[in-house]
Amino acid sequence: MNLDKKSTLKIIGLIAAAALLFAVFKDFTFSAVIEFLGKIFSLFMPFIIGAVIAFVINVPMRAVEKRLFPKNQKLKRLRRPLALLITLLAIILVIAAVMVLVIPQVVTTASELGKQIPDYMSKAQIYIEGIFKDYPDIQKWISEFRIDWQSVLSSVSGWVTSGLSSTINIAASAVSGVVSAAIGFVFSMYILLQKERLGNQVRMIAYALLPEKAADKLFDICSRSEKTFSSFLSGQCLEAVILGCMFAAAMLMFRMEYVALISILIAFMALIPIVGAFIGCAVGAFLIFMHDPAQALWFIIMFLIIQQIEGNLIYPKVVGESVGLPAIWVLFVVTIGGKLMGVFGMLVMIPASSVIYALFREFIVDRLKQKSARVQKLFFKKAIPQQPKNK
Repeated sequence: MNLDKKSTLKIIGLIAAAALLFAVFKDFTFSAVIEFLGKIFSLFMPFIIGAVIAFVINVPMRAVEKRLFPKNQKLKRLRRPLALLITLLAIILVIAAVMVLVIPQVVTTASELGKQIPDYMSKAQIYIEGIFKDYPDIQKWISEFRIDWQSVLSSVSGWVTSGLSSTINIAASAVSGVVSAAIGFVFSMYILLQKERLGNQVRMIAYALLPEKAADKLFDICSRSEKTFSSFLSGQCLEAVILGCMFAAAMLMFRMEYVALISILIAFMALIPIVGAFIGCAVGAFLIFMHDPAQALWFIIMFLIIQQIEGNLIYPKVVGESVGLPAIWVLFVVTIGGKLMGVFGMLVMIPASSVIYALFREFIVDRLKQKSARVQKLFFKKAIPQQPKNK
């Protein structure tokens, strides 16, 4: 085989690149590769956080921007910064309102529970003694059973003291997280104020480096993903507000305790699909149980009734139709997402799987349309005539 100078230089370059890669990665183990990827991921973490913040804020901001000065062209330049400012103020007000309502209630509840626990334990002990009155040995052991609360507090204090060093490490990690979040927030502001310009730059790069069909397909997937995630986010928030209002109204009707705290908690936890509301129910039932056990039972019954109404009527209309994913797959992807990435995985996997589901469904339909007329009649009302192949 005759090699010209150009081919020889290419071969030498490939050998040099292979040798360099071998020298760099020869001592890498699988754990070292994971560690290296983790460092790269942590390096870009502030910008990933910024992109996520920008996407979340963009959903309400876009709705506000459409309604600001729709016919006044002179004030058109002010629409974007005003919409961003109004959206940020609205988010801050919502968070502040939740904190004002929840934090004092949590402090009061914790104080009341601390006072009630010894008395509650004494009542429970008397109740258990009554159950085992026919068993004198067990009754004697229960009557002699005592909890030294001073020793419990001392043990807790020692545990806190011994864990001080780990607390310092956690605080350092928290400071690092706050810095990353701050950088991400600033980055998100740049994205939101210049999103059209950044979008055009990404399109230019994609069409310059990729084949035209591949670039078209890429942006079609991105457009679908953006619409699905936006619909899921807005629908999930609306559904959480409706659920919280339903619980507040029902608890006020039956004169239950901790109405504001439990309603807000359930609304907040409902942002986690499938399991979130049940976590809120468990916490709410525990709080009410410490005040009135019978009322806690009625609260659980009320929760199950409201959950059925919400799951069968509200959620499919508000969230289900916008996502377009069958219920069985919602449960599947929420379980997988929770195992892989916790709460964040639950939130991301539903819209992401919805996009994959829609693309796969289109792929299957296109493949079926290429089959024979007999196969097409099994799945379509009538066969689709096939296009003649170009010779």
